[in-house]
Amino acid sequence: MKTLRIFLNATILCGTLFFYQNAEAQKINQKTTTIAVNGTSPLHDWEMNSSAATFTGTVNGNSISNATFTMPVKNLKSKKGTTMDNKAYEALKAAQYPTISFTTSSINIGKSNVTGKLTIAGVSKNVSFPVNVAKNENTYTIYGTETVKLSDYGMSRPGFMGIKTGDDVTIKVNIVAQ
Repeated sequence: MKTLRIFLNATILCGTLFFYQNAEAQKINQKTTTIAVNGTSPLHDWEMNSSAATFTGTVNGNSISNATFTMPVKNLKSKKGTTMDNKAYEALKAAQYPTISFTTSSINIGKSNVTGKLTIAGVSKNVSFPVNVAKNENTYTIYGTETVKLSDYGMSRPGFMGIKTGDDVTIKVNIVAQ
């Protein structure tokens, strides 16, 4: 009888703790997203932008867990016109791999490094880069930037008339989520 009472008390305690932890968790989704991809070429620097992406995660305490970011490749647009856009889509293998994604198990609120899996052109790499997550009531602003090499993701450098872009591109992401 005493063993049964201890077991029941332990079960009630564990259930209460589990319920409390889950009651504190807050699912969040992006409200707005801004993405900029910057690169170079011998003629001029270039930039492509997008404001269409999805972000989800679960806030629990001082971190966002199970965070997922996905952006359709063809939402990236340049100010240089469709020729540059099409060259970029070709390099990103958009026909085969229509999205760029990043997943991580946890992002700390405040300034920190986030580690996760970045997938571009069908190639996934473990990456770590600095982020800043600011909390304002139930809104979270997430800003991160990372420089990657196109060649690390199996991409050829886009070019036009024999002039190719640089291998390094800088990706800047700004997400506002609730």
